[in-house]
Amino acid sequence: MADRAFGFETLALHAGQIPDRETGSRAVPLYQTTSYVFDGADHAASLFNLQTFGNVYTRLSNPTTAVFEQRMAALEGGRAAVATASGQAAEMVALLNLCQAGDHIVSSSKLYGGTHTMFAVSFPRLGIETTFVDPDDPENFRRALRPNTKAVFSETLGNPAINVVDLEAVGAIARQAGVPFVVDNTAASPYLCRPLDHGADIVVHSATKFIGGHGTSMGGVVVESGKFPWDNGRFPGMTEPSAGYHGVRFHETFGDFGFTMKARMEVLRVFGPTLAPFNAWMLLQGLETLPVRMDRHCANARGVADFLSGHPAISWVNYPGLAGNRYRDLAGRYLPKGAGSLLSFGIRGGYDAAVRFIEGLQFVSHLANIGDAKSLVIHPASTTHRQLSAEDQARAGVPPDMVRLSIGLETLEDILWDLDRALSGAGAA
Repeated sequence: MADRAFGFETLALHAGQIPDRETGSRAVPLYQTTSYVFDGADHAASLFNLQTFGNVYTRLSNPTTAVFEQRMAALEGGRAAVATASGQAAEMVALLNLCQAGDHIVSSSKLYGGTHTMFAVSFPRLGIETTFVDPDDPENFRRALRPNTKAVFSETLGNPAINVVDLEAVGAIARQAGVPFVVDNTAASPYLCRPLDHGADIVVHSATKFIGGHGTSMGGVVVESGKFPWDNGRFPGMTEPSAGYHGVRFHETFGDFGFTMKARMEVLRVFGPTLAPFNAWMLLQGLETLPVRMDRHCANARGVADFLSGHPAISWVNYPGLAGNRYRDLAGRYLPKGAGSLLSFGIRGGYDAAVRFIEGLQFVSHLANIGDAKSLVIHPASTTHRQLSAEDQARAGVPPDMVRLSIGLETLEDILWDLDRALSGAGAA
């Protein structure tokens, strides 16, 4: 069976786990423990020296979390993964594993608001600078590169701009520069797109979203391809002795999963944004149905996009799956199974009409999240991107009249009924 290339649905159910030998449990057991008994003093020392694999403390690793990490790596086509407490934590762990004071990142400007704040406000306090570029022209990434650039960053589907990045073109630019291409794949999920297949080197997720799918559990994950040449002379932290961990050389010792080992031992261990075992267990429940859910998300979102496109109260609709959308060709190339569940639109009547629309919805919930099984709505300019200036909002693709929908799994006709009812009540037409 080891020689079999299993399908996505099979991996979503089985990767990273064999049935428990002690009890015969078919489901992944929940190991709700903080720490683990050593076999003896030599065993403990070898674990702390990274000479033996095993569990020491749940801030570093946990058997339940390990299944989640291995399953996510399998679904993304990666070599290894590290789970974190949230998607923001996953981005922080990935980039602090690459960068230190004096380093530089080139990033798409069309980002989730919290990511933009991390890059524009928090990282500069640590001496890490970011240049934001319009991702619609891949050459903008090349033009922003500097000798001290250590990463190129983008989202597969920008949130909430819902732009599609040309992954292969940007990945080629990063590869020529000798730096990793880091991609946030949250809005697509590995079912719709695997960025590592298109030139990315590292993938991050807010597993809180589509991976879990139920809106109950926070989590994040970092996946590495295992193919980036860390010994190219630009990443001494990967090749020189680690001052924080017994002088180990991560690339030399761990090879094609050296990046994730360094992230686990030098960032996760020290800063502590660890995924709780219970949340790992909950996220595994979500992963089992990811393929089925994503098919339904995409079908419903396309139905909503078609409906809104013909509605007299709507001034514009952005959904990459629509004919005539500027990202339609890129979506067909990178997301052939569907363009996702996110779409945005503008209401005639502007901000006041948008407020009346949102408050008039019955079961489409007004909250700050995406990827739930339930349909969700938000006004990004006044919530998730409120901390950005008007200029930064424009660069992020967030106009004042934008309403973002995350379309769920309800009966499509019921979603359309709720939207139409609220649009009529908004007096927008």
